[in-house]
Amino acid sequence: MAAPFRLDHRRAVVTGGASGIGEATVRVLTAAGAEVTIVDLDRERAETLARELGPGVRVAVFDIADEAAVRSFFDGLGVLDILVNNAGIGFVGSIEETPAADWSRLFRVNVDAVYFTSKYALPLLLASPRGQIVNIGSVAGLTAVKRRAAYCATKGAVIALTRQMAIDYAGRLRVNCICPGTIHSPFVEGYLERFHKDEKDKVRTELHARQPIGRMGRPDEVAYMVLYVCSDEAEYATGSILTIDGGWTAQ
Repeated sequence: MAAPFRLDHRRAVVTGGASGIGEATVRVLTAAGAEVTIVDLDRERAETLARELGPGVRVAVFDIADEAAVRSFFDGLGVLDILVNNAGIGFVGSIEETPAADWSRLFRVNVDAVYFTSKYALPLLLASPRGQIVNIGSVAGLTAVKRRAAYCATKGAVIALTRQMAIDYAGRLRVNCICPGTIHSPFVEGYLERFHKDEKDKVRTELHARQPIGRMGRPDEVAYMVLYVCSDEAEYATGSILTIDGGWTAQ
């Protein structure tokens, strides 16, 4: 019996692939045999990761919220089997506390960019016998989180788009969404730096404690779920919304 969860000779693109969940996903997919392109704005970090992982990993630096740049990238790619829409940003605030510019910025990066990458990757993915999209959503798209108005709205949109595309392309393309809870990553550290600069240790401890299992998740735990969804062993999964949240949504 062949080793499970292998992705040998498959081509993947991971947005936001230079850090956090994206970096872990690049590492896990590469270890499973995939050839991965890291898409990120941080050239230095992306190229350092690519050098570490070897010649099967490439780097593309552009803004995924720039439609022309996204179209140009996929037009020049040639072959693609897996698209992981991982890049995203957050904001803390109720709807009253969220300026219109920040609301628009979150939708541009978290939703418009998923639309652009999915749209322009589609011809390549539909040409692949195993084409698929994995969107990284959030439990914030499934349940209310205090003072996360814009973030909850954008992740809810990603979940809805996942389900809709899965039905439009059923039998031709698999589309799934993974919804992490709080993951201890540069994303969370950036949140602490911006909103809790003078009490980072205290709030970090609170973030661990509020998870039913008593700790935040790790990026690699999410990455291994991405691997499963991308593998042949998950061929029956499409339109699925998979949580990995330490029990948060079970409460």
